[in-house]
Amino acid sequence: EMNGVAQIAAQASVTNTGSMAGKEVVQLYYSAPQGKLGKPTKVLGAFAKTRCLQPGETQKVTLNLTVDSMASYDDTGKVAKSAYVMEAGEYAFHLGNSVRNTAELSYRYVEKEDRVTLQLQERVAPVLLKERMLSDGSYEALPVQPDCGIDMSPDFMEGKPPYKGNWAGDAVAQAVGEGAPAEKAMLIDVVNGKVTMEQFLAQLTNGQLIDLLCGQPNTGVANTFGMGNLPEYGVPNLMTADGPAGVRIRPSMGVCTTAWPCATLLACSWNPDIVYEVGAAGAREMKENNLGVWLTPAMNIHRSPLCGRNFEYYSEDPLIAGKMAAAKVNGIQSEHIGASVKHFACNNQEDNRMGCDSIVSERALREIYLRGFEIAVKTAQPMAIMTSYNLINGVHTANSKDLCTVAAREEWNFQGIIMTDWTTTMPRGGSSAWGCIAAGNDLIMPGCEGDKESILKALAEGTLDREELKACVKRMLRVIFQTNAFEASVPYEAGR
Repeated sequence: EMNGVAQIAAQASVTNTGSMAGKEVVQLYYSAPQGKLGKPTKVLGAFAKTRCLQPGETQKVTLNLTVDSMASYDDTGKVAKSAYVMEAGEYAFHLGNSVRNTAELSYRYVEKEDRVTLQLQERVAPVLLKERMLSDGSYEALPVQPDCGIDMSPDFMEGKPPYKGNWAGDAVAQAVGEGAPAEKAMLIDVVNGKVTMEQFLAQLTNGQLIDLLCGQPNTGVANTFGMGNLPEYGVPNLMTADGPAGVRIRPSMGVCTTAWPCATLLACSWNPDIVYEVGAAGAREMKENNLGVWLTPAMNIHRSPLCGRNFEYYSEDPLIAGKMAAAKVNGIQSEHIGASVKHFACNNQEDNRMGCDSIVSERALREIYLRGFEIAVKTAQPMAIMTSYNLINGVHTANSKDLCTVAAREEWNFQGIIMTDWTTTMPRGGSSAWGCIAAGNDLIMPGCEGDKESILKALAEGTLDREELKACVKRMLRVIFQTNAFEASVPYEAGR
């Protein structure tokens, strides 16, 4: 056991038998019993890269695999509904330098009876997927929800909440909270303990809170907009920049940045330490150019070779995607620059990406398409997550409370902000602006025409309330506190 968690440890000695110095990867796979749920023949459980070995040099490496990470998700109730389960039987292990070159180990891990490792609730369940293919080519029936509960009315799809008659938009926008300080407070006063965050936010109008939740104009060399930007209360304008292959700056500014190897090539290194260094180096370029959140890493699964963004994504394996993304995030955030992992989730194509619906079983979603994000969140805690353009099982990801609030925050303990992809809330995007806030998607980028009106109308009708706005703003301010942008914005006489 390690910290009370059961582990499988495998050791290997790696010898350089060639005439040139080099590195090698050691990969540990497991084979779970087929049981009632069915399993892949081999699943990557852990990997490690050696240091650079000279000819004839040997290095011993140890790979650790958490026992419960071998559990499978039961979405149909064959063992335990909506739970990760370790089915009874023997678990075998294979060690080598690729899935095609392994040796089976003599050790077996044994579960004497079926065991639930984590009980969850059904989330993002399919409404149109009536059956799925099994490993032998046959199909099993899946339960279909009788009513998906999705509002597909034109008002919703155009980002307009249901409201009746006349509404006092100006009055709603000017409303403030209760418990504001007697004198105007600045954001630095929260840092210095003069006022609480609740008191600071109480003095802001609904309109100002909404302004903070929509993208802000570019400053300096930025070309992908920013967040924050309430200078009358000391909230700085924090700029973002793409992208996964290097910091992207408006070409007309004449500022050069490094073009790093694409994500797929980085993953081919099997070396998280190198990916960490790439993240840290890119973050230093962000700092040099007064940019605060780098819109990377991208980490969707290579589901199809035809996906137009595959070069930005790491792998078809969720463990590699999660480990590489976590390393990139840790490197970026070591320099107090925010990382935004994307595209959350199931972005599998670029053609019609705002209208396509990724129809997927809950088991595949949790074991494959969400797992990389889960690993990155739990091991690196990125400052931001970016939702994708597509729908998942009939719901746009930016409007999915199951994704943004339940999975990311309640199940994985994500502490940062969730932002939309750019122009998600335009009519062609399909997501509702007020629905983003209700789902826990904090930031609408880059801020589209009609977004603020949509949110105001939802407040007037009662579809949203002020507390939901405040929750999103709190998370945004927490991210701003973690970056260098806030410190740089505070005058020396004000406490810097």
